[in-house]
Amino acid sequence: MTSTADRRAARSEPRAPHFGLAVLALAVGGFAIGTTEFVTLGLLPQIAEGVDVSVPTAGHLVSSYAIGVVVGVPLLSFFGARLPRRGLLVALMAAYAVFNVVSAAAPGFAVLTAARFLDGLPHGAYFGVASLVAASLAPPDKRGRAIASVMLGLSFANVVGVPAATWIGQNLGWRSAYVSAALVALVAVAMVLAFVPSVPGDREATGRKEAGTFFRNRQVWLTMAAGAVGFGGLFAVYSYIAPIVTDVARLGEGTVPVFLMAFGLGMVAGTWVAGELASWSVMGSLVWAGVATTVVLIAFWAVAPYGWWLLPFVFLVTAIGSVMVVNLQLRLMDVAGDAVTLGAAMNHAALNVANALGAWLGGLVIAVGYGYRAPPLVGAALSVLGIGILLWSAALQRTSDADDLAVHSSTSTS
Repeated sequence: MTSTADRRAARSEPRAPHFGLAVLALAVGGFAIGTTEFVTLGLLPQIAEGVDVSVPTAGHLVSSYAIGVVVGVPLLSFFGARLPRRGLLVALMAAYAVFNVVSAAAPGFAVLTAARFLDGLPHGAYFGVASLVAASLAPPDKRGRAIASVMLGLSFANVVGVPAATWIGQNLGWRSAYVSAALVALVAVAMVLAFVPSVPGDREATGRKEAGTFFRNRQVWLTMAAGAVGFGGLFAVYSYIAPIVTDVARLGEGTVPVFLMAFGLGMVAGTWVAGELASWSVMGSLVWAGVATTVVLIAFWAVAPYGWWLLPFVFLVTAIGSVMVVNLQLRLMDVAGDAVTLGAAMNHAALNVANALGAWLGGLVIAVGYGYRAPPLVGAALSVLGIGILLWSAALQRTSDADDLAVHSSTSTS
């Protein structure tokens, strides 16, 4: 469902003379964001040593970025709706470049933590605006494909960008990884300016009204809670994948990019499967993905000490997690009503609460002495809680649908 304002804006916005290049430019921005978000995970031991903190403490950098996303989504979505969209995209991506440079130059842990928070602020707003722009530039029958192409930038970042930046950081120092991410962001800025036409904002946007409708919806809160808790299981593992590979699986530091690439390939595969499952049942896909995540994370814990046997489970946990991401997005848009734009953006906020929660709880069990093998079990517990929230949401939905049917039947007979 789209709002009347979004449909009216989409009709009035111009087509790009080079549509493919325009969408590619937007996808490169997604690639920059994905590389920026996840490169910290592959270099956590090196960063910890560089700023003189423990690895669990360095894990708070992941949480700091995630909190920045959570804060930035409603803030920038609320105030940016009326701004020209190409200019807003350029500003958001330029902010990524600046704060990655600040991260690279950070003299200590406190400044680095602040820089990661600031770098997270544009995340959700960029994807929300980029999706709207891609849809507005596409022919009517290709709008869905255009939005998917923008999101593929994030997926391919985990296949190419994160492993490459991790390799750079391992060989040239961790600060160089943030510099490389800043350069990708600058490339995205140049491509948006070159290929994305001027796109006006929505002058009739009423962020206050949309936010009021959105945040009073009980199903919205339950869906976001399911994502924030259930998806946290993935990040309890992903946040500490580097020390899990080197200290638990006892593989060399040079193998970490291979495991990060497996995460990325799982994301691409899971995104494709998610679309097929969504046509069957969005809620069913979410529940069964939660069950599968629980099983795979327990298996992850079991095989972690056995070297390369861990690799397929790294792929599986991300593939299943990507099924959850896509279907949580669809579920949130279904229950958001006319506030679909805010709903699409707030999904990123919920998932980054999961990022912060998973990283924090994973670091907590490590810090109290359970070691780097423990986070998968924390993740399994979070998945079980997420399933419970989804079942609660489904039960309330069935009750609401039954009540609506009864009212409709009573009205018809009278």
